[in-house]
Amino acid sequence: MKTTWLITSVLSLLLLTGCSIKQEIKPVGMLESKEVCIIQNPAVLNNFLPVYQQALIEKGYKPILKQSPDNVNVCPITSTYTANWRWDMALYMAYANIKVYKNGVLSGEATYDSLSGSANMGKFINGETKIKELVGQLYP
Repeated sequence: MKTTWLITSVLSLLLLTGCSIKQEIKPVGMLESKEVCIIQNPAVLNNFLPVYQQALIEKGYKPILKQSPDNVNVCPITSTYTANWRWDMALYMAYANIKVYKNGVLSGEATYDSLSGSANMGKFINGETKIKELVGQLYP
């Protein structure tokens, strides 16, 4: 009986560790400008960008939209983003990444990744809240 319980416990623990959700933030340093050029990503659902812009405005930044997908030098402070959603009983944001470049050099990055969180119910987050959280921790 104890052996069965031990095996079940170990297997459960292994299963849960395989269902992880990761979030990593590398904040940007001090920015000389309050203008942040955001390179639009048409592959991302259109509700991501307005939330990102509003979160920047709430932090005192002025977002400026650009359509230069390969040029992170388009402005002194430039940002790129990507995100995707998945369906598992409900639509949820499974992955988001925001990068900030200062004079073309990566200065900060925020990543939320629940792609390996298949059995983890914590993946069903409010995408808008998560985007605002990422921006809040990424920008000073």
